[in-house]
Parts: sequence; C-alpha cells; structure tokens
Amino acid sequence: MKNFGKRIWHLILLSFLLCALFLPQAGCISFPPATGDVLNLWDTGPITLDPAISSEMSSHGYVMQIFSGLVRLDDELEVEPDIAESWEKSENGKVFTFHLRQGVKFHDGNEVKASDFKYSWERACDPETGSQTAATYLGDIVGVNDKLAGKAEEISGVEVVDDYTLQVTINAPKAYFLCKLTYPTAFVVEQSNVESGSDWWRHPIGTGPFELKEWSPGQLLVLERNELYYGELAEVKQVVFHILAGNPMSMYEDGEIDVMPVGTSYIDLVEDESSPFHQELAVTPELSLYYIGFNTEAPPFDDVNVRRAFCYAVDRERIIKSIFRDMVNKADGILPPGMPGYSENLTGLEYNVTRAEEYIAASEYGNVSNLPPITITMAGYGGGVPGYLGAIIQGWRQNLGIEVQVRQLESEKFVYHLSEEKDEMFVLGWVADYPDPHNFLDNLFYTGSENNIFDYRNPEMDALLDQAGIEQDDESRLMMYQQAEQQIINEAPCLPLWFGKNYILVKPHVKGYKLTPLGIPDLTKVYIEH
Repeated sequence: MKNFGKRIWHLILLSFLLCALFLPQAGCISFPPATGDVLNLWDTGPITLDPAISSEMSSHGYVMQIFSGLVRLDDELEVEPDIAESWEKSENGKVFTFHLRQGVKFHDGNEVKASDFKYSWERACDPETGSQTAATYLGDIVGVNDKLAGKAEEISGVEVVDDYTLQVTINAPKAYFLCKLTYPTAFVVEQSNVESGSDWWRHPIGTGPFELKEWSPGQLLVLERNELYYGELAEVKQVVFHILAGNPMSMYEDGEIDVMPVGTSYIDLVEDESSPFHQELAVTPELSLYYIGFNTEAPPFDDVNVRRAFCYAVDRERIIKSIFRDMVNKADGILPPGMPGYSENLTGLEYNVTRAEEYIAASEYGNVSNLPPITITMAGYGGGVPGYLGAIIQGWRQNLGIEVQVRQLESEKFVYHLSEEKDEMFVLGWVADYPDPHNFLDNLFYTGSENNIFDYRNPEMDALLDQAGIEQDDESRLMMYQQAEQQIINEAPCLPLWFGKNYILVKPHVKGYKLTPLGIPDLTKVYIEH
C-alpha cells in the first residue's frame, strides 16, 4: 500500500466549516455558555488520536495536547527541550545523545524512561502499525528503513544508554533532523496503553499538558488539565470542543464558544471597523500551500505540456478575489512567505490562455478532443462542488474546452488512502511541520516520498535535494532549494493555488489564544480573565 502522510487538511476543515455555517440550528445539541476556567471551542473533531498514525490537521490539534516528545517548537518555531532537557551532537553531526528529564510521568503516573521512546519509535516503524508518516519523520535514523520493511526487530540507530539517556544515530548530518522529532510520529506512548486493545487511542494515556476526559464522536470532546505535567501547568482546567455542534457564529454570539474560525460568509462583517466583532478578530499567516495535484504517471498528465496547459488556464487572482474575498494569497511557487528559502523572484505559470492553448498543441495529444476523460478527486460527502473548484473547472471548460468530472471521497478515506484512490487530478493542501524548505520540497516531490501523491519522478531533482539536505552553509543550502523549487514549477506536477491565512474571532475574556504559522494553538498559555 502506498503511503499518504502529513498533518494536511485545512481544506477539509474549511469544507466542514463552510457547510456548518449554513446548518440549521434545529436538532443541534445545546451546550452551556463558557464559565470559569473552561475554554469552549468549535471543531470538526479528530480522525485518530494515535500519534504514529495522525497525519492531518483535524487530528493533530488534539494529539499535540495529549502527547509530547523529546523536543518541541517554541513560539518562534525554534527547537527547544521538551521531555529531553538537553542533548549533544557528535562532531560529525550524526549522533545525538538526549538526556531525559527525570520524573516525567504518563497521565496514569508511570514514569517515562528512554526505553519508552525506543518502544514508541519501533512501534511507529512496525509495518503492522501502518504509519504513513514514520518513513518521513524517522527515516533519517539508521535502521528505520529495515524496520519499516520488516527486516529487523529493532531500530539499530536507537540505543538506550540508561533510563534517562537515549542515543540516536542518523545516516548523514542534516540540519532539519531535530525539527522532525517535533512531529507526533516521534512522540512517546505507553506500551501497556497501546497493547490494551486496537482501539486504545480512544482512551489515550500520554504525557502532554492535557488528558482526554470525555469523547462522544460527532458531539463533544473534553480535554482536562494534566496535573502531573512536567512543564508549566495549563491555566484552564478544561477545554471543551463542541464537535460540529451548529452554526459557529450563532454559538459565538450566544457565548457558547470562545473562539470562532471565520469563513468567507462573515469576512465583511468582522473586517468592518464599526462592527463589535472587529476588535475580536485575529489574522495570522500560515505556512501552508493549497494546490491541485496531477497524477504524473497516468494519461494525460504524464505529458508535461498538458500539465502546463492546465496551470496556465486558471485565473487564480480572480478566484481569490471573488470567492475567497482576498482571505488567501496567490501562490506562484511551493514555499509560502515566511518560509526560509521563499523567493519573490520565482517565475510562476501565470494565467495565460494563449500559452495554455499552445501547450495543448505541443503535447502528444495535439488537441483537447484527443484527451482521455479526466476526473478530479476531492474530500467530501457527495454534496455540491465548492465554489472555488467550480470556478477552476469552469476556467478549463471556457479556456480549453475540457470537461472535468468531480469525485468526492469521505474525509478519512481521502486523507489516508488518496495514493490508491486518486484520479487524474486531486485537490490537496500542506501545512508546514517545521520552518524548513525540506519539509515542503522533499516531502512532496522527492521520488518515492510518502507524500509524493503526484508520483513525480526526477533523478536530477532528487540529487539536488539530497545535496541541499546535507549542505551545512545556510545560504548555499537555501539557494539549492530555490533552484529545486523553480524546476518543480517548470515541470508542473501540481498547480499551486494559494497560501493560507487564519482568521479567527476570540472573546475578550480569553487571553493568550493565538495560532502559530503551523495552525495549532498552545492551549497551555490560554487563560480566562474573570
């Protein structure tokens, strides 16, 4: 089975949100207004709470609160100690020795040892676990590939020196290795909890600042402050997630939720300076890319000229202005603004109908009448096609005379099985895990990568990315990534659409709630002002 990894899907969240904004309130569960030290949030709910499996945003928001790892990213997206209080790196840059804090406890009171990390990583890399992220985020460790392939019982590059010392050997010096360990796949789980049954993750025992108290799928999920937490305790006692509970704006106005994600339906209202909501609006950039991917191994998109034609035929600026109300930024490339290596000098495939027609003519098909049927895969439940996608399809129809069909897959199947399920095209997005171009360019476009859903192959590109991965001079390294990005755009395995931004309303009595560029808040820093 091909793998599909990543904390992807704000577009899934957006789809739920756009639907929920028009849900009638009749029949919705009623919840009491926010009181005391309880933070009330609206959400779509997680797909899984297993750190080794989670690979999309809707699950990550919970996993990051319940579990933790050796290191984490701070507010500036720099790696800082977490369960590991310190570490050393060998002179050759390939051996890391982590020193764990003593007295760190799982939610049930059992102490965390170095052996728990070894177990957790080997369990994530066990083929029977079915992780679609282990190769991406742990694959630099010596022996991981053998474990993933079922050729080894252990990961040879992970050694338990003693109860509080873990030594990790990687296959080459890589500047981004520690960043990868901030991803949930590297988080620690309790062996007895995991071995309690196949649905253990519905009753997870982690080490994070919150523990799961209650979960009624599709209705309610409650996180409670972990009083045994090794770090600074959370200010709020509980975080109550109201799962698809009704119209978020109505709930926000009635005081039933404290934070509301803002969609296009309300952007005029909240941006109006005379509106009472304007002072409660927070807008933050997001290190994300949304795109249409092409199946480069199947006709007609195995022809680069057809891919280029489809890119040139879409007027993204008009769609962003008319449908998204300028709530996103047009993407000419892959790396979003704020990401190291981002270049304003990138040459994108701009809207140009004449060029689109020329590339169709230059393709092996010569004329659109010779193209095979084309279907685009998206997440959904059989409802209508989102406005932005309808506009894109209309552009292909008007500018190229091509009809494109839409096939919807339910979200869980879409996120975790897209590699097998994709048609000729698919709609997808990527939110950064850490601020390094490797996280976008290698993860998405390297031959054989878990997240290379395009099946894009370019040996020269792979060699350039390999060289950038071990380059120790930052300036030279970023220049290599910029070169790689331009080559990707030229070969068009995808049509970049836009870079994301987050718009939320936050009640005045809620302090410290903010979304990082990775799209996930640190709930330990939130408090309710009485």
